Formats: sequence, structure tokens, C-alpha cells
Amino acid sequence: MSKATAAFDYLAKPKGFEPQPVCVVFGGESFLKRQVIGQLRQAIFGSGEEDYSLSSFEGRRAALADVLGELSTVAMFGGGKRLVVVDQADDFVSKYRSELEDYVARPASTGVLILEVKTWPSNTRLAKAVAFAIDCGSPPPARLTRWLGTWAKQSHGVRLAPTVAEMLVETVGAELGLLDQELAKLASAASADGADKTITPESVQQLVGTWRSRTAWEMLDAALGGKTGEAMLLLDRLLLAGENPIAILGQISASLRRFAAATQLVLQAESLGRRVVLREVLQQAGIRPFVLKKAENQLRSLGRRRGDQLYGWLIEADLDLKGASAIPPRLILERLIVRVSANENR
Repeated sequence: MSKATAAFDYLAKPKGFEPQPVCVVFGGESFLKRQVIGQLRQAIFGSGEEDYSLSSFEGRRAALADVLGELSTVAMFGGGKRLVVVDQADDFVSKYRSELEDYVARPASTGVLILEVKTWPSNTRLAKAVAFAIDCGSPPPARLTRWLGTWAKQSHGVRLAPTVAEMLVETVGAELGLLDQELAKLASAASADGADKTITPESVQQLVGTWRSRTAWEMLDAALGGKTGEAMLLLDRLLLAGENPIAILGQISASLRRFAAATQLVLQAESLGRRVVLREVLQQAGIRPFVLKKAENQLRSLGRRRGDQLYGWLIEADLDLKGASAIPPRLILERLIVRVSANENR
């Protein structure tokens, strides 16, 4: 069985991965997908040939015969391999799964086929047969902050300390495309300040902490305070301003995960018969000192039962926003707000 490679691992050392006749790029992070496919193009073409040797198809409309025909066609100009990319290829894979299994077993050309899909179940015959699959799913928080430091230096020429990277993720959310945009803005400001090209906490607060970020915090405060109507109005303001629903969830998720962690600590202490001091529990969960008093009141308002369900609610909302549900993004976020702010018995 072939095992998928994490996108960060591939991008860190792409020369260690030889492109295969069929390459699969899957997951929900479009930014990572663009980077991986770009790196594959570089590995296949180098420079100067891709204008004549690259073809793209839309997965919903593509016919396998046309795709395989392009793979076998010799370009009039340029040389080397052909590269064919099938975008949004989930339907394409489902329709031609058997034929693709045969092609992977016996490639009929020297070209390279890239299938860009959202999901790639590892237990299928096709997945087991494909030797080159790159997982572009959302990375865990610790890895994301490490990557941000590397990416800031590699692509933007600035230094980014781990603590500042964490601050940036808390402010912007975990969507890599948005993080890259903010890094570009911060890098430009850092370069203008002089030779010390370092992104500081102050610059993140000044340049990234926009009214949208503040509105997201205010929305969460309103929800945790039981002010459901006010929270909905603030959500509406963010969406009307064009804020990405995934980014909104990312901005409030960090705080909600801390409340979820604090709830677990409370439940563990109570199960062992230990005295619970909320301030200490919140500090252990990562709540910053200057908001401890407000956080104590919010945790009490949230209550044990709802606090215990927070992790599940956040995972559900994240998956639904990334395509696991047909529910509109607004309703997904509204459902989370109602769950957090509902006036229920605790």
C-alpha cells in the first residue's frame, strides 16, 4: 500500500520525490495544492517548455479519452514530458476509476497526469496503486507555526519568531492563503523599517489586527455572553464585508479550543475529587493573563456540558465549511454561535 506524503514534507525536499506517471494532490488547502503542483511543474519542465507541454482539464467535464490523448501527444514545440492536470477531479476519478487503475498499472505514455481532488480514501485499489500522493490537508497548529517561520524567510525574506507566528495564526486563522497574504504585507513593512527584517508582535497588532479581527473577537464575546442576536449581527457585518467564512472560524477557534481544554481540565480534576480553581485552569489552557477575569465569567457561562462538546462542534464546523456538508457557510457559523451562546441548563 502506498502512503501519502504530507505537503510540507514534499515541499521541504521535492528532489527526494520523483514524479510518477500518475500523481495525486488531495486535501482542502488550496494554497498548498498550488505550491505542490507548481513544484511538480518545475520538476518536470525545469523552465521554458511548459507553455507547449502543459494541458489542463476541468474534472466535471473531462473525458478520459481526451486526457489520455493529451498525455500521448508530442508537442510541436518544446520537448520532454507532457503534463496534464485535471482540476477538481473527484467526479472524474469516480467515473473512470476502473480505467485509471488499469492506466496506473500500465502507463501508455511518458507523460505525467496530475489529479487534483478533495478526498483520496487510502483504502481504495486506486489509492493503493498510486505511488505519488501528496496530502494538502490543514496541518496541525504546531506544524503550521513552524512552517510559517520557514516560509517567511524563504518566500518573503523576513524573520518570524514562533511566538509571533502563533499570534498571526490566532489573528488571521489557519488558512494558508490568507496567512501568506498577511506575511507579504508584514514583510513589506519590515523591509521598509530598515536592515532588521523581523516581524514584531507590534506590527502584527497594527497591520493585521484590522476591524474585521476585532469584530470577530466581539462576536465571540457576545456569543459567550449569551447575546445571540448581537453575535449574529456582527457575523452578518463580517460576511457582508467579504470575510472568508473559514477565516472567521479560524479567528474564533483558537479561543474556543482553549475553553474546551479548560473544561477538560475541570472535568479531570472533579473526577479525582480535586479542588478546581478556574483561574489556574484557564492559565494551563493558554488563556493570556490580561483576559483571565473575563475568561472566568465566559467559562462559567459556557458550562461543563457545552464546554465538553466544543471540540466536536469545532471539528464539525471546520469539515462542513471545507465541503463535508451542503449547508451554506453562513448557517454553519450561525449554528456554532447558537450552540455557544444558547441559554441552557448547565
